[in-house]
Amino acid sequence: MGRLTELVDEQDWGFGWVSPERAWLRMTSHALVADGRVWLIDPLGANGVEDRTCALGEPAGVIQLLDRHERDCASFARRVGVPHHVVPSGTVGPFEAITIVDRSYWRESALWWPERRVLACADALGTVPHYFTLGGERLGVHPLLRLTPPRQLGRLGPEHVLCGHGDGLHERASEAVLAALAHSRRRLPRLLLEAPAAALRR
Repeated sequence: MGRLTELVDEQDWGFGWVSPERAWLRMTSHALVADGRVWLIDPLGANGVEDRTCALGEPAGVIQLLDRHERDCASFARRVGVPHHVVPSGTVGPFEAITIVDRSYWRESALWWPERRVLACADALGTVPHYFTLGGERLGVHPLLRLTPPRQLGRLGPEHVLCGHGDGLHERASEAVLAALAHSRRRLPRLLLEAPAAALRR
């Protein structure tokens, strides 16, 4: 079990935590509370997380938004005795699952919580500098999706964006999503130039 290094995205409806593994990627997991029930999104194990999430309410389910984001999803689901939803579609609890990629080598969904206007993403959008974002960007599209950005997310108008990599956004979130989608292709060449240099500095 990894140590709990940092809490992020703390709201009255949930919180996130960052794994100490591969710190530059800021692998982030979330616990969301709806009607007294707790949903875990792409969880990674860390000391104290299970106690904290169970204190929030009755465990409802584990949602894995990306096929290769196995993380500790299955083990969390087994330990707390809840369903493990892998790249869901349609409705899961209070959430709407939105298909981002559906290919044999990459399956990914995003999660939309209309009641709270929360958008949760795995890899589609992130905030890690020099990997997802450049310069003054607050939010960016995954490098491998920049040529075909998930424009379906632009219709939602979220007040909060939670990311599988990096801190979420809780101010002007809808504006950040629209900007990330609009500039995705144009900024790809710069990202390809800057990312290798940033990687060498880590």
